Amino acid sequence: MVILLLSLVVLAPADESKLTLKPGYKAVGDGLKSEYATQAATATEKHLFAVASTTVAMYDRATGKLLAKSEGKAEHLNSAFVWKGKVYCAHSNYPKKPETSEIRVYDPETNKLIIFHDFKNPPGSLVWNIHDGKNWWCCFAHYQDDNAKTVLIKFADEFKELQRWTFPKAVIDDWDKMSASGGIWDGQTLLASHHHYKVLYRLKVPKDGKELELVEALESPFPGQGIATDPKTGGLVGIDRRAKKIVFAGK
Repeated sequence: MVILLLSLVVLAPADESKLTLKPGYKAVGDGLKSEYATQAATATEKHLFAVASTTVAMYDRATGKLLAKSEGKAEHLNSAFVWKGKVYCAHSNYPKKPETSEIRVYDPETNKLIIFHDFKNPPGSLVWNIHDGKNWWCCFAHYQDDNAKTVLIKFADEFKELQRWTFPKAVIDDWDKMSASGGIWDGQTLLASHHHYKVLYRLKVPKDGKELELVEALESPFPGQGIATDPKTGGLVGIDRRAKKIVFAGK
């Protein structure tokens, strides 16, 4: 029996990144419990937003009170990005084939969740979308044996493709057959999250070449999923999917 148990321990996969992690982000405060914190979280100075596959839930930041839930059909929402007062969510029909992908936008003033942009013949399942003030950056994921096909695309505002990049092999090998579930700009580099590991990959967009460059791998309190910058604290906000909780992070 002892030998069998030891064998099981050895054979069980480690639920953590295989990369060497540098000091990065740590959990700050108690966070906020939410049954909708299963895909992503984002924030404004007054509100917190928890994202589930079919719903965006808005909370009062000061009290933690649930204020509203999105109205409008959704199948598989992913990450969320606040831009000009609205919440832009990646949406797909994953795991169905052929893939469909859209950016869906939630308006806190109306509680409506509608399609903002529909990608025709998308190169995968849209998992995150962010805006840098000039261009959209959208990540389309693939999984299992095809996850190396995951691609980051830079679009002009009218969604004309400008350029695309694949991810470095060291990051792909660390994905555990999954993909990059979230991403944000952090200065001149990107921070990308894992699907279920507590790690953030700092990535550089090269001046030349078609592959992102891994700068470093950082400690993270988020076990994967969608992340966002926190305008109130200057840190990050994300989720703990198992605990169904919005988590705040700082350095």
